[in-house]
Amino acid sequence: MTKKNLLIALFIVVIGSLVAWHWIGRTRTEADDAGHPVATTAPVSIVKRRDLGDTLTVSGAFKPFQDIDVHAKVAGYIKVIHVDVGDHVKEGQTLAVLEIPELAAELAGTDAEVRAAQEQIRRAQGDLDRAQSTHAAAHSAYHRLKQAADTQPGLVAQQEIDDWQAKDLGAEAQVASAEAELSAARQQLEVAQDKQKQYTALSDYTRITAPFTGVITVRYADTGSLIAAGTSSSTQSLPVVRLAQISVLRLVLQIPESVAPQIHVGGSIKVHVQALNQDYEGKVSRFADSLDQQTRTMETEVDFQNSDGRLIPGMFCEAYFLHDKKKDVLVIPMESVNLNGGQASVFVVDSQNVVSLRPVKLGQESSSQVEVLSGLNEGERVIVGNLGEFTPGQRVLPKLVEAGTASEAGHS
Repeated sequence: MTKKNLLIALFIVVIGSLVAWHWIGRTRTEADDAGHPVATTAPVSIVKRRDLGDTLTVSGAFKPFQDIDVHAKVAGYIKVIHVDVGDHVKEGQTLAVLEIPELAAELAGTDAEVRAAQEQIRRAQGDLDRAQSTHAAAHSAYHRLKQAADTQPGLVAQQEIDDWQAKDLGAEAQVASAEAELSAARQQLEVAQDKQKQYTALSDYTRITAPFTGVITVRYADTGSLIAAGTSSSTQSLPVVRLAQISVLRLVLQIPESVAPQIHVGGSIKVHVQALNQDYEGKVSRFADSLDQQTRTMETEVDFQNSDGRLIPGMFCEAYFLHDKKKDVLVIPMESVNLNGGQASVFVVDSQNVVSLRPVKLGQESSSQVEVLSGLNEGERVIVGNLGEFTPGQRVLPKLVEAGTASEAGHS
């Protein structure tokens, strides 16, 4: 045999040995697998005690705490307007000033009437003082003569006594007339002063001020615009601006009839603002305590402080309200429950990782969990999801998961 043939024979022997070794090893592995199958991974959840409640999701939008059109109380032309859209104003700040020439003339006329009435009072007071002085002198003279005549009859002529008595009565009448004139003058002054106050108040109304702190959202008028009085019912008056209070916002929610009895002032509500991708915590501030007959919902309001101005009126949000709350109850994921007719059961994994089917009695449900009234103990493990893949007596490899991720875990 040549060296070349020897190498070929050696190569064939080596290849044959490798093929035989591979075949023998494969046959033994398959036989071993047939006798000892690999354990299936089972997603499990621990039976725990926790607070249970159902979450109601309601959509809504923020609105200003106060939102009004600011009208003028008197008619006039816009002399100057100090604000525009987006301006933040304080309570009492002047927004615009009206020009009313007729009102200025009326106010000047009332000032003159007050001064004239005051002068008339001074004259009437002087007349009264003179009349009282004259009456006092006449009355004193009459009484002296009368006293002298009574003491010494015949000393004073009766005609003279009668003359002084007439003078006394005349002077008394003059006093009464002067008092009446003084009273009339004072009444005239009151009338003039009331009229002056009226036109002064109207003059003050030419300054249109902010009734509360807020932001200008709409400007309806410009300089020179004619503004009708907002108190007039015969005409549709044009507002000057629209003012919104945004330091506090209202969230108005329509709560369905089934949950309405559980709404109370101070109740906590979680809100997710999509535009900001941020959660806010609020409390119920007020509710209608009455159902809308068409929608069968109750209007509920939640106030949110907005001093930083991040929340904008009109922003859409979703509110989450936890209702039907129970404290410290045994719960399991909804995905772990196997319903067969009216009987509920779960797959329990024991300490040896062996599956058993156990009937349970269930109570209140939430969107993802259910209360267990009997059949399970705290700390036990139940299979979650893909329940058709498991049978009683099966050995599994448990993998702890949270509710809602069982489907993904079962296929991993």
